Amino acid sequence: MIETRLTERFGLRHPVIQAPMAFAAGGELAAAVTRAGGLGLIGGGYGDADWIGAQFEAAGNQKVGCGFITWSLARQPGLLDQVLARAPAAVFLSFGDPAPFARPVKDAGVPLICQVQTRRDAAHAIDVGADVIVAQGAEAGGHGEARATMTLVPEVADLIAARAPEVLLCAAGGIGDGRGLAASLMLGADGVLVGSRFWASEEALVHPNMLEAAVAATGDDTIRSSVMDIARGLDWPARYTARVLKNDFTDTWHHRLDDLRANAARESARWSAAWKAGDVSVANTFVGEVAAFIDGIEPAAEILERMVAEAEMRMRALTR
Repeated sequence: MIETRLTERFGLRHPVIQAPMAFAAGGELAAAVTRAGGLGLIGGGYGDADWIGAQFEAAGNQKVGCGFITWSLARQPGLLDQVLARAPAAVFLSFGDPAPFARPVKDAGVPLICQVQTRRDAAHAIDVGADVIVAQGAEAGGHGEARATMTLVPEVADLIAARAPEVLLCAAGGIGDGRGLAASLMLGADGVLVGSRFWASEEALVHPNMLEAAVAATGDDTIRSSVMDIARGLDWPARYTARVLKNDFTDTWHHRLDDLRANAARESARWSAAWKAGDVSVANTFVGEVAAFIDGIEPAAEILERMVAEAEMRMRALTR
């Protein structure tokens, strides 16, 4: 067992948080991770009250949290009240300014987790009262920015140590096995946030064709791009791109974003139909650089237990 400040503060057996991935992280996945000793989070994503309610019901009596895309939550702030009424294990905010939502979370006595992509964002998260800061590197699947995990995590660790030593730190981005967990702890993190590896689990809400594409891929097959957001009509801030698997759609449009916008109506309909059908040549598979570590689709509990066991083994080997 690996004991850290994260396991102590949240009563976990393992210092692992499952990322609240939009569309993929439902109640069944969050519950499975919590049951196995980590912290599971429902992906509140772009904000659907009925879906979020259904996923909390699917989680049953397991203590799970919920994550939001902050700029999207600003359009539907009532969703935060809906989640806080369920006394979640934590509220996770990312990709925008957490300040407008921090006070209601803190007043409800719920731990606040803020994901950041820069040192400047980490300083702001400290200022608004984050209990946990997740330093996310660009290796991550889905949305993120440009900093690398290997340098961002220790830089944020130093900032926390100097300004707010009571705040916990988790590493994210490119963490898909025990080596990543062990390395993150050595960098100064109290635990890790794992997305793509849990995305490729039996409990995740992912089309089988996309899972198959991820199993066959390596990190070289991924790209950071905005084409899928333009195709979906999502107004993401310009600083954030998303890591996905390359396909015919990204090959066509990645260097022609203005042309894609000019043809958005046609291409949006094509992308949406492909997403529903699981056509991975058009719709994008949201997975990070850990794709090479995904060699099968397993229960989330098995993924978690193996990751921790490998980290323990490697850490013991280092002490020898």
